[in-house]
Amino acid sequence: FVLHKSWMHTPDALAKHYIPYNAKFLGNTEVDQPKGTEIVKEAVRKLKFQRHIKKSEGQKTQKVELQISIYGVKILDPKTKDVQYNCQLHRISFCADDKTDKRIFTFICKDSESNKHLCYVFDSEKCAEEVTLTIGQAFDLAYKKFLESGGKDVETRKQIGTLQKRIQELETENSGLKKQLWELEEQLMIAPVPPAGSISLKPPMSTDVFDMVPFSAVTPLVPIPASNGTPPPPTTTSPPDMSKDLFGAEPFDPFTCGQADFPPDIQSRLDEMQEGFKMGLTLEATVFSLEPLGGRC
Repeated sequence: FVLHKSWMHTPDALAKHYIPYNAKFLGNTEVDQPKGTEIVKEAVRKLKFQRHIKKSEGQKTQKVELQISIYGVKILDPKTKDVQYNCQLHRISFCADDKTDKRIFTFICKDSESNKHLCYVFDSEKCAEEVTLTIGQAFDLAYKKFLESGGKDVETRKQIGTLQKRIQELETENSGLKKQLWELEEQLMIAPVPPAGSISLKPPMSTDVFDMVPFSAVTPLVPIPASNGTPPPPTTTSPPDMSKDLFGAEPFDPFTCGQADFPPDIQSRLDEMQEGFKMGLTLEATVFSLEPLGGRC
């Protein structure tokens, strides 16, 4: 993707806010290629014809608001602000406006669920070319942001969510172990349980009730003798999967994790984003309507 010599907006306007445009939405239709002038020509002809039929039946063309930023192109209901479509920029591969019918502009976007390529077609009386350039500028800025972050923003959010879930699981496990320890203490009438937070997550060893090995602590404490008077075996190694923190989770720094540490689903998403950005966005001024439809639709 090559920088356009005359971008319309400041980078901050697209990075910190969004640029709104009002347009009429002719709809979207599936296409078999992510790029191509002939591809969008056919899509525009098809949707123009459908609109011509609807107008003859008394149906009005839907009005929408476009919100363009580095996070995507949102298509909203202008009154309720309900988002009808949210097209991520790395999925947009082709964007064009019609130089013969200056009201028409279109872009091709890969659907996030079906992975089909959809061509979106709009009618704007005054700003078709400006919308096309704005989408191009937003794509350029988004790609630069992706390269600068290296995907860390996406990874950080996912890793933090995974860590929080793991902490919840370990807290539940810790509560169960505390309950089990209380029950054993009641049976054996041993000393009260150590303060909360000092109990190891290591499960009790499978020995008999009167020869059980007591729980160790995260920090060294005075060993509690076994009930038969025999000191417990020394605990020189940590149990499997036991880490150095209170809950037993592996130490984690989301800002230094490498690519090899990405969960499979996140790595797949990052690969898909990188592939989409590398494909680039083609901006093109073209003639959509090869054959007039007998009057403006």
